Amino acid sequence: MNKHDKIIDRITINPEICFGKPTIRNMRYPVEMVLDLLSAGMTADEILEDYPALEMEDISACLLFATKLVQVTSINKIIAA
Repeated sequence: MNKHDKIIDRITINPEICFGKPTIRNMRYPVEMVLDLLSAGMTADEILEDYPALEMEDISACLLFATKLVQVTSINKIIAA
């Protein structure tokens, strides 16, 4: 197991938590929330101060998860009927 595998394992998907959205360590902290906070200009230290249950590795895991999502080779458009 390499370093990235260990970090990415912090991201969990559980249908019982946050409607199955990817979360951090099965807690009610969606990856989406952390990415939104970062994109709004918050620093990792500010996020950790506001959410003491989180760890720096959790923020790294969110960024790695997002990186892996954008590395997909194709995205199919889904149109609701």
